[in-house]
Amino acid sequence: MLKLLRQYFPIRNVLFFVLEGFVIFCTFLALSVFLTVSPSYLFDALLVLKIIFATTICVICLYYNDLYDFQLVKTMTEMSIRLLQSLGIASILLAAVYYAFPMAIIDEYVYVSSILVLIIFITGWRFFYLGILSKGTFNEDIVLVGSSDLSFDIYKKITETIDCGYNVKAVFPDSGDNDIEKFGESVTFYYNINNLYNTATSGKIKKIVVAMKEQRGSFPFRELVQCRSAGLEVINGFSFYEQLTGKILVDKINPSWLIFSEGFKKSLTRKFLKRLTDIFGSVAMLTLLFPFMILIAFLIKIDSKGPVIFSQDRVGKNKKEFMMHKFRSMVNDAEKATGPVWAGEDDPRITKIGKFIRKFRIDELPQLWNVLKGEMSLVGPRPERKHFTDNLEKDIPFYGQRFLVKPGLTGWAQISFDYAATVEDSMEKLNYELFYIKNMTTTLDLFILIRTVKIVLFGRGSR
Repeated sequence: MLKLLRQYFPIRNVLFFVLEGFVIFCTFLALSVFLTVSPSYLFDALLVLKIIFATTICVICLYYNDLYDFQLVKTMTEMSIRLLQSLGIASILLAAVYYAFPMAIIDEYVYVSSILVLIIFITGWRFFYLGILSKGTFNEDIVLVGSSDLSFDIYKKITETIDCGYNVKAVFPDSGDNDIEKFGESVTFYYNINNLYNTATSGKIKKIVVAMKEQRGSFPFRELVQCRSAGLEVINGFSFYEQLTGKILVDKINPSWLIFSEGFKKSLTRKFLKRLTDIFGSVAMLTLLFPFMILIAFLIKIDSKGPVIFSQDRVGKNKKEFMMHKFRSMVNDAEKATGPVWAGEDDPRITKIGKFIRKFRIDELPQLWNVLKGEMSLVGPRPERKHFTDNLEKDIPFYGQRFLVKPGLTGWAQISFDYAATVEDSMEKLNYELFYIKNMTTTLDLFILIRTVKIVLFGRGSR
């Protein structure tokens, strides 16, 4: 497993991504050599740069069309359709670049031939890889110690995720626990914890995940110490679930785990870099998008009565309240009769232009001013209204921890979960927000921003 962005990814998935990009590059390069008469292409640095650019565009289009998400693309038909769409979009983007910068052009016959070869190769290559995933080839076997709800959540996540890279080889249920039917018949249960070491070593298992219901008086110290001393990895169930899913179960974690686990490091350098990124990012986006924002303001004004900018109270870092700005997407005085309420599906208060700007998150652009002022950050938990946060803090454990950092224009919860309209949804979002607060880094922020662009382009999760 490879640790990246504070999560663990199967090395085979990383190799798949890198190898596919390498093959796309080699296809362009090989056909450039064989379809042209000049052997100088072998030593043409400019050609290599052109091919790197074309390869990058192709890989980006594959990524933005979810072709690296094997939970969404499970069938050959779906994969083939998305592949053709991706390469078609890549061709359009490259054509636009070539029109503006002719010096970046790759030979026409080379490009067309490369696309045809890549369609055949990528289809066959992915068909082969999906076969590996479906059979669990090269999965890492693990042992679960305990039959708690957390243990079942881990088992369920592993069995439902085709490319998670793990396989539950055995489960040692809690002593006297008869509620094990939920795991299904495919799980092998061992009831004698004294055999933990022998079971793990005989099955060549290197990782043991501990997720017990009750640890007082029944925790298998001796057996786990024996496994750990022998070089086996013993990991807490909450830590493993965090690595596996990119979220923390706030309704199940022990406060002691949260206290002693790694993370929550916020050095002065990290704070300085984040603020510097916020300033440059907000200034750049406000400058580039200003003409577009003027157009949106004009459309809002002619679509319905009321102000263009809608300002509303929000709770920021350290529970300090501020006024957050948005393009108005609802009728004026939308909450006059109802008071503060969450937006629902097909909310009748949303205007015609409002539906469009909400779908593509355009209504959030004025918050760049909040970012520039220092009230918000580009990345962080989304700010909520005090009317809601007061109640949510009473109902949801650890909810107050989200106020330790500045709220963000986008965040880990926004790219991982849909719109929250209930207490249960808010708890699920907090699972992701607490993961971000615990593991926030500049690299993770960059990844979130890249994923946000993808979500905005396809108008996902809006309401």
